[in-house]
Amino acid sequence: MMRIPAEQMKETIRKAFMRAGMPENKAAICAQTHMESSLDGVYSHGLNRVGRFVDYLHKGWVYPAADPIPAEAFGVMEVWDGQMGPGITNALIAMERATELASINGIGLVALRNTTHWMRGGTYGRYAAEKGYVALCWTNTESCMPTWGAISSGIGNNPFILAVPGNPHPIVLDMAMSQYSYGRLQVTRLKGEKLPYPGGFDENGELTDDPAAIEATRRILPTGYWKGSGMAILLDLIAAILSGGKTTAAIDRYGKGSCGSCCQIFMAIDPLRFNSREMVQQAIDETIRQLKDSIPVNAGTDILYPGERTIRTREENREKGIPVDEAIWKTVCQLAGETPD
Repeated sequence: MMRIPAEQMKETIRKAFMRAGMPENKAAICAQTHMESSLDGVYSHGLNRVGRFVDYLHKGWVYPAADPIPAEAFGVMEVWDGQMGPGITNALIAMERATELASINGIGLVALRNTTHWMRGGTYGRYAAEKGYVALCWTNTESCMPTWGAISSGIGNNPFILAVPGNPHPIVLDMAMSQYSYGRLQVTRLKGEKLPYPGGFDENGELTDDPAAIEATRRILPTGYWKGSGMAILLDLIAAILSGGKTTAAIDRYGKGSCGSCCQIFMAIDPLRFNSREMVQQAIDETIRQLKDSIPVNAGTDILYPGERTIRTREENREKGIPVDEAIWKTVCQLAGETPD
């Protein structure tokens, strides 16, 4: 495993996107977000996702110059149409608008339809939290997970994000509706490792921690078993109903790749409408203290709050360089017209 400096990675990704037809400003924004995902240890939705995104651009499944447009407005809530533009830039615009509505009303909600893969969902929760807002957001997806009790895929993984502003870092929970996402399976397999806990079923219908076996059957395990399955169904329905967009079933029929014409919800809440900044920070501090005082299962291990491992990984990768799979790095360099070192 080799390591690449963050700025070098960002520039290479930017070139790859521009060669695939993206305008320079959008290519720069998307490259920054892909790099930051890898910087934070979410490799599956950073560098590792570049090749697939470029393929979608070539196929016409993503319109590189498109911007989202407002469709409806209802006070604190707005509906926008993503026009099949890049999911990252669409999502940033939608969350920014949600924070603008929250600055006026205390709460803002933007329902976005007809958009594409937003890559790492935690990006948008963190974006709002760093501006001082409590954030909730989620997306529906194509079917890629069996509903509880089924063998074949019928529901989306539908990542769900919660974020709270804090000092020096926001608290961010970014979770798929499966025990492990397909991206996590890929990263673990490429490392030649097993999953920490069973994450799906093998060809014999048995729970397994082997990522390759789960990829082969595509029977990933809903988080919380039937509870995660139910959450995925309701997140899909709420996103589609509020935005007037496609459900998972309709995304499957549309057939434009991962998250092609999906729906997303972005909600921002101003916590200072009801509380002081000191009260918000006190709530965070005392919660973290109590977590850190917990007795760990294994002596000497840390108890982490949501997003803490991300912060540690970011600092390490900023200092040492971002670890990359050499074959994937070579592919992205070729897409950028570069020769890998």
